[in-house]
Amino acid sequence: MMGELSKRPNIGNVVEEQLNQAGILTYEQLRTIGSRGAWLKLRETDPSVCLHCLYALEGAIQGVPKSQLPAEVKSSLKEFFQGVQKK
Repeated sequence: MMGELSKRPNIGNVVEEQLNQAGILTYEQLRTIGSRGAWLKLRETDPSVCLHCLYALEGAIQGVPKSQLPAEVKSSLKEFFQGVQKK
């Protein structure tokens, strides 16, 4: 069953289910926690979540496909991702 989040760009049923399990049920909750916070929550239960998932979450918040995120946004997210991976 599709919920509210899977209506956003980049969010399929699997990611929506992961977000729901992490306590993120609505777009408003996703927007409030932000892509970085949501990705960290997903990572708690799935350590394999990748950089593209982070891009997808940011695109979902901004309402665009992840491929349309501005280069500076992708660069910032990649820097965050790499910083978390080093810990």
